[in-house]
Amino acid sequence: MIRRLRQTTREQRTQFVGMLVAVLAILAFFMLPLPEYIEGPGSADNLKSFVKMPGHPDKRSGKFMITSVAVAQARPVSYLYAKLNPHYSVESTANVTGGTSNATYDKVQDFYMQSAINESIYTAYRAAKQPVTRQYLGIYVVSVDDQSPFKRDLHVGDTVTKVNGRHFNNMVGYQTYIRHQKIGSRATITYQHNGKTRTATAKLMSLPTKKAGIGITLTDNVKVVPKTKVTVNPGNIGGPSGGLMFSLQIYQQLTNENLRHGQKIAGTGTVDSNGDVGEIGGIDKKIIAAKRAGATVFFAPYVKPTKALLKYEEQHQTNYQLAKATAKKYAPNMKVVPVKNFQDALHYLQTHP
Repeated sequence: MIRRLRQTTREQRTQFVGMLVAVLAILAFFMLPLPEYIEGPGSADNLKSFVKMPGHPDKRSGKFMITSVAVAQARPVSYLYAKLNPHYSVESTANVTGGTSNATYDKVQDFYMQSAINESIYTAYRAAKQPVTRQYLGIYVVSVDDQSPFKRDLHVGDTVTKVNGRHFNNMVGYQTYIRHQKIGSRATITYQHNGKTRTATAKLMSLPTKKAGIGITLTDNVKVVPKTKVTVNPGNIGGPSGGLMFSLQIYQQLTNENLRHGQKIAGTGTVDSNGDVGEIGGIDKKIIAAKRAGATVFFAPYVKPTKALLKYEEQHQTNYQLAKATAKKYAPNMKVVPVKNFQDALHYLQTHP
């Protein structure tokens, strides 16, 4: 009798361990974070709810929609799903975050979104011939090289406003000035950190181009002030790719033109102070998001394809080529419209009722 009880106890322990292993395996399958990210179709949101302009409501029928790519850290279950679903892809951490922390990545993406909003306001107001001013604040620090002589002073999110007491009106001005300095010469930078002005002095480093540099990745930091108040709340969407669609929505409300004619119009692309539209990532996924939202027109950035360019393009296709190919396969009723600048998109809307 004692032997049977002991045998039963051993069997119960074995069963318990087996069940525990099974439970842990299931939890790991659904919860274990992997060192990759999953990208897939995000949303296509109605910009009427994003843009507020007192005295200029958008009462026209139809929608302008901003499209996004959904990004999430991979789990075994989502990794497997992405491998089996053509609309999803597995991306390395380096490709998504550049190796930075999630907090730093989110901070940069938020800045890119605010920058896109500023440039879209400027573009729309100029196109509508409405008063707007544009003030160049300096160069925004996107990342700091580990070898940078300024790495102890500069941080992601800082804005460099002067180099050796000189302020320039674009990042090219700063880059040109610094490149003409001698490698190893001392330079003093003035910068904004959390709203406070600071200075730092160090020797300029040698860049891979064999020119002098301070060892940062940078972009323009611009403040735009329109005479007619407008606020844009992008919610939890980050990055610069909404510039074109924001511009169209703001222009719509400023002018009250009947641009959409009841259509659901989606699109993507950056926009700069000249109204030029730039390429973005994940446009194939944005086509799927637009299709799911019922869009019949999709604006895609256009650049002339060359062998040199296609070598580095996503899937070795330009934005327009990839968007058109994706729509042909998965959204044949959607018209993909190539645009080089804001005026291209505006002209299409004004001539295709």
